[in-house]
Amino acid sequence: MDLVGYSEDRFAEILLDYENFAAGLGFDRIQPIPISALEGDNILAPGGHTPWYQGPTLMEYLETVPVAEADIRRPLRLPVQWVNRTHLDFRGFCGTVAAGTVRPGDELAVASSGRKSRVARIVTANGDLAEAVAGQAVTLTLTDEIDISRGDVLADPEDCPYHANRIQAKLVWLHEEPLQPGRGYLLKGGTATAPVQVSDLRFKVNVNTLQREAGATLDLNEIGVCRLVAGRPIAFDSYRSNRATGGFILIDQLTDATVAAGMIHQPLIPSGEPWQRLELNRRTRAAHKGQQARVLWLRGAVPPELAALLEKKLHSLGRQTAFLDANGNPRFKGDGHDQNR
Repeated sequence: MDLVGYSEDRFAEILLDYENFAAGLGFDRIQPIPISALEGDNILAPGGHTPWYQGPTLMEYLETVPVAEADIRRPLRLPVQWVNRTHLDFRGFCGTVAAGTVRPGDELAVASSGRKSRVARIVTANGDLAEAVAGQAVTLTLTDEIDISRGDVLADPEDCPYHANRIQAKLVWLHEEPLQPGRGYLLKGGTATAPVQVSDLRFKVNVNTLQREAGATLDLNEIGVCRLVAGRPIAFDSYRSNRATGGFILIDQLTDATVAAGMIHQPLIPSGEPWQRLELNRRTRAAHKGQQARVLWLRGAVPPELAALLEKKLHSLGRQTAFLDANGNPRFKGDGHDQNR
């Protein structure tokens, strides 16, 4: 505020512009605070330069704004970080409660399988708890022996997360090398990690106007809405309903660099779709692999090294390939020479 002479009128103009800009962003509320780092106005204590402002200081607001309460009211989500098997008579599932509340006797469901059980104990280093809420790291023991591993999500059986391998998400690109649709990445969300391909970029988002723009790729700091195909189904919520289970990062499989942060919008295929209705045909298999079937026929005096180089390039882009010889037999490279099978 020191840059604009602590003007109340200028503050109101900026606030109006920001509220108009953010109207479609889905904020529950916006708390404007006029501050000056130079003079310390409204940082820790009310400033003498802004007698027209009667709201909270920055620190007062940060210390009192309700954050965890909203997570506690949401349906239960506990991503399993570790299966603790200290001895034959103990099998606990460790993780941080991402949302909701859990108590001994509550019924839980495993998002990936739908199997259900009840909570026997809530174990911590300081003894058992009668209740665990969002933000607490705990170990749950169940009354039944069911298959649960790292990456699974324990949830409210009446309100389970999505479980699908095709999702639509917003990506914020964080790497100097641009997004390459079709290339293989690793999606890490919560405690789960899965191979994934960005099948296509639907549109970019102009950060200055929030308008949609056409584009084929994302460069550093650009934002876009994409379709992703994971190598296996994952459990998730929309980012709007649960940030802990709706957010993820993308990792380059070759360099281990974090290339993007993502926010899931929705699954592309309803998670409750009966498998009996799935028709296994060419289109279905192509959609599962995130690519279309093509044959590249290299005729004439083409060096075998050229075909091998082409196959390596396609593999680096995340494409599944098959290299056939002149007789239509698969060729496998191993120990320095080709083998026909």
